[in-house]
Amino acid sequence: MKCNHHKAGFSLLGVGHATSLLLAISFTLCVGFDLLLPDHAMYETWQKLLPGFEWLSWKSFLLGLIEAYGYGWYFALIWVPIYNFVVLRGEKKV
Repeated sequence: MKCNHHKAGFSLLGVGHATSLLLAISFTLCVGFDLLLPDHAMYETWQKLLPGFEWLSWKSFLLGLIEAYGYGWYFALIWVPIYNFVVLRGEKKV
């Protein structure tokens, strides 16, 4: 019996936006957490991960949001082609 199951690769556009939004939302939630609970703040971590980010102004927050979004695309631009290559290569062997 022949299996018609076809593996499909991931959409670069879909993964790029989804991952970027995940990181941007996470960044926003972390900033909110830091404002609500300053004794447990992680803003020093953000300062190390996001060049130019300082605690806290609207300009710095916007910069951090843009950089968090950019990191999502960095991930997607590397991960999706590797994943799709491995999946398509695996299909040819079956």
